Amino acid sequence: MSDAMPFDRGHTDGLLSFLAASPSPYHAVANAAARLAEAGFQQVHETDAWDGTPGGKYVLRGGALIAWYVPEGATPATPFRIVGAHTDSPNLRVKPVPDTGAQGWRQIAVEIYGGTLLNTWLDRDLGLSGRLTLRDGSTRLVHIDRPLLRVPQLAIHLDRQVNDGLKLERQRHMTPIWGLGRPGEGDLVRFLAEESGLDADAVAGWDLMAHSVEPPAYLGRDRELVAGPRMDNLLSVHAGVAALAAVAEAGTAPAAIPVLAAFDHEENGSQSDTGAQGPLLGTVLERSVAARGGTFEDRARALAGTVCFSSDTGHAVHPNYPERHEPGHHPMPNGGPILKVNVNQRYATDGSGRALFAAACERAGVPWQSFVSHNDMPCGTTIGPLTAARHGITTVDIGVAILSMHSARELCGADDPFLLANCLTAFLGE
Repeated sequence: MSDAMPFDRGHTDGLLSFLAASPSPYHAVANAAARLAEAGFQQVHETDAWDGTPGGKYVLRGGALIAWYVPEGATPATPFRIVGAHTDSPNLRVKPVPDTGAQGWRQIAVEIYGGTLLNTWLDRDLGLSGRLTLRDGSTRLVHIDRPLLRVPQLAIHLDRQVNDGLKLERQRHMTPIWGLGRPGEGDLVRFLAEESGLDADAVAGWDLMAHSVEPPAYLGRDRELVAGPRMDNLLSVHAGVAALAAVAEAGTAPAAIPVLAAFDHEENGSQSDTGAQGPLLGTVLERSVAARGGTFEDRARALAGTVCFSSDTGHAVHPNYPERHEPGHHPMPNGGPILKVNVNQRYATDGSGRALFAAACERAGVPWQSFVSHNDMPCGTTIGPLTAARHGITTVDIGVAILSMHSARELCGADDPFLLANCLTAFLGE
C-alpha cells in the first residue's frame, strides 16, 4: 500500500459500524459529530457569535452537518476545499397519523420517501428510527433496532403472475404490519415514548422511518464485497468525516480550508433548509470569512478559488444487465473511486474537474474509474450541479460504484470505501 494512504480495510470495518449506528440522517450527523469531536472539533451554534480562531468547528441542523477546519495562517480570502455528500436514503417514513390497520391486523401508515426500490422492502424485518420532538423544543433520537414491522408480500398462490411482473401500489401494498388487534390512536407514540423513557404527553412531533435490522456485512468467498443499507450515501459521509479528521490531526497546515458538507433531502430534490438548494452551506462559508475579519471582497476571492468534490454513489456494471450500461465505461467494485460525467450537467464535472480529481487520486496513490450513462438511459443527478450553480464553485462529481442503488440493501467493493477516503484526504489536505 502507498505511504500516502493512511486508510485500509480497517476503514471499511468502521463503515459497517457507522451504517449500523446511523439508521436515520439524525443519527448519521450525531455519529459524524462524535468522530469530529474526537479530532478536536467544537460545535458552534448558528444563534451564537462566531470567532475566527484556528481549529475545527461544526454546525448541526436537523439531518445536516457542516464542518470545517481553519489552519494556522489562514486569511479571510483563503479558499475552501469542500467534500459534499448527503445523509438521507430512500425508505418508508411514518405518516402524521400513524396508527392504522385492517382485517384484524395493526399497521403503521407510511409515506414513500425518495426513489425507493419498493420490492426490496417486502418480507424484511424492520425497525424504527428517527427523532421525537418534545414540547419544550428539544429532540430525542429513537433507534429501535429489532424486528418490529414487516411489509408482507402476497403469496404466489394468490398472484400466479407475480414472477411475470410485480406491481406494487404505494398506498395499498406498502403498509407494514406490527401486530394483531384493533389500532388505537396514539399507540405508536406511546410505544416509542416508553422505549425512550419519556411521557407520551411530552411528545409533540416526530420524524420517523423504517430501517432493515439485518446488519451490514462482508460478502463473497474472499470477503471482497460489502452488503448493507444506506451506502447511498452514508459511504461518502463516513469517508468525508474520516478525511476531514485526518487532515485536522495531521499537524501540518493545508493550503485551503477543508470543509465537509453533509446535506439532508438529496433524494427528493434538496429543497429544504437542510438541503443543498438551501442557504446553509453559503451562510456557513460567509460567516467563516467574516469571523476572520473578511469583507464581501474577501468572500468573493475565497469562493473563486474554492473547489468542491461532490461525492455520491454511482452504478457499477451489472453482470446480468450489461446492456443497460455505456459500453465503453464499466466501473467495477474495488477499482477505485469513479469520476461521474454528464454533458447535460446532471453531473457538474468538466475537463478541468477531471484534472483535479486525477491529481488527488495520484497524490493518494489510488486508482480511479470513469462513469457516464448509456445514451438511451436517463441520467441521475446529485448535489454537485446544485452546489456549482448556487455558489459559483468549481464542482467535480465523484463517488463509489455500487450495485442495487436505492435498495433497502446495497452492494459495493470492500476496498472502495477506504480508497475514496484516501482520495478525499489528499484533496482536503492539498
